[in-house]
Amino acid sequence: MSKVRRAVIREWMLLAREKRQSSEQAAAFARAALQRHDLPRSSRRTPHEIIMRWLRPRTGRP
Repeated sequence: MSKVRRAVIREWMLLAREKRQSSEQAAAFARAALQRHDLPRSSRRTPHEIIMRWLRPRTGRP
């Protein structure tokens, strides 16, 4: 899962700064990332929640 995490974060940080400012943009990106990457099912969190947790600290960041 760490390879997937790194890939998703890398894709997010490569977006133009204005495309990664809001939580709505992060949610849309997370939905698209789920189409590209296969995340194992967690008993506590959905794959969308997992990706959002990865992106939240990097939202709005230069």
